[in-house]
Formats: sequence, structure tokens, C-alpha cells
Amino acid sequence: MSFDTSLSRRSLLSLSAMAAASAVAGCTSTSGAGRMLDPQPTRLLDRVRPVQIAAAPTDSELAVIYGPIEDGGFLIPAVPYKQIDPRYYRQQVIDPTGEAPGTVVVDTPSRFLYLVQPGGTAMRYGVGIGREGFAWQGDGVIQWRQKWPRWKPPNEMVARQPELAKYSIENGGMEPGLKNPLGARALYIFSGGQDTLYRLHGNPQWRSIGKAVSSGCVRLLNQDIIDLYERVPLKAPIVVKQ
Repeated sequence: MSFDTSLSRRSLLSLSAMAAASAVAGCTSTSGAGRMLDPQPTRLLDRVRPVQIAAAPTDSELAVIYGPIEDGGFLIPAVPYKQIDPRYYRQQVIDPTGEAPGTVVVDTPSRFLYLVQPGGTAMRYGVGIGREGFAWQGDGVIQWRQKWPRWKPPNEMVARQPELAKYSIENGGMEPGLKNPLGARALYIFSGGQDTLYRLHGNPQWRSIGKAVSSGCVRLLNQDIIDLYERVPLKAPIVVKQ
């Protein structure tokens, strides 16, 4: 697999900065990051093929990548990225997946999401995985995407947590915003023409990145889900590995 050696930190920063500037979902938690279940995940794809960094961001680049963003009328605060394991920073890597360019790959055990690019590279994002994030695996498509989605917990969740009744489907869900557990973007995954109820979504709780938590599907930092949203076309293929 070839690799374009002309990639540089400067080009990565430029792409990240441009992307950063530029709904029904029941698979998430409204109470912070949730209970941490597995702080030291095993790696799946990394065991098969070692991941190599193509263009690791510098500290000054990270300050831009994870700086504050004004988006959709909301001011997303900066992420204290130095408190996150550096392997979960958004970065360009040599593609370890073997999938076609344009494919999204979720490596659940490793807590990584890859967007495969031409030239043998991939953009890699750190993710947090909730209980519902372990409930589905396979091939699908990103059927629908939404900026600043409403959150509507399903009736089964409301039955377990009656305090969520004010956000029920019947009541129209939770308004978009910084406290909305779906964050700044949501990508809705379908397989065989059916909604899998599996979501990639933003996340106001940066501490959950790289962790397994008590609730949720696949959560990214808000800065990262915005970047991913700008790069991934509608109907992009997705592969989820457990």
C-alpha cells in the first residue's frame, strides 16, 4: 500500500482548521460521561497491523484543532487535550484497515474511528464507547447526518429513567445545545435499509474518550465530530468491528 510522503504537519493543520471552522437517537446518556467500565481497552486492528503515524500534530497544532469553536450559534469550549491520552488525538496515520477510501471503520476494542483516505492513509479519531456501542457490528451506510440534533430517548429508556420523560419522543426531545448528549453532530447508521439505532455523535464529556461508559453509542469530541462530518459524504460505507 503506497503512502504519499508529501504529507506534512502544515497540511494536516490546514485541513483540520478548515473543517473546524466550517433525530431521533436513544443511544446516549444525559448524565455526564457515565460510569467508566474499561479504562484499558485491548486493540483489535493494531494487533493485526501496527499503526504508524503519518503526520502527528504538534502542540501548537493541537491548540488550534481542539481550541474553542463557534458553530451553529453555540460556542464550543476548548478541550483540555493535555489531559487526554495522546493516542486519541485526531491524527493522520498509515491506514491499518485495508478498506476502500471513503470508508469509516469503527474499531470498538481499540476505541478508534478511522476514515480511510486515498494514498494509503487514514484520519484516526479517539472515541468513547457506551453500552449500546457494543450492541451492533457489521457493514452499513451513513444514511442520514444532522447538525446540532435533538435528543429523543426511546420509550424503553424513559421507562427505566422517568426523569427523562420531559425529553421523550412525545414531548419533542431535548433542544440542541452544549448540554445535549448528542453534541454538535450525529451520523445515523443504516444496514440493509434499516436503522441500526447505532450512532456516531458528538460529546460534551471529553473524559469519556478512550473509555467504555455505561451509556451511549460511539462518541467523539465535538471538535472531532465536526471535522468528521465535513469529510464524510452522505451514504459513506461504514464497518463496525467488535
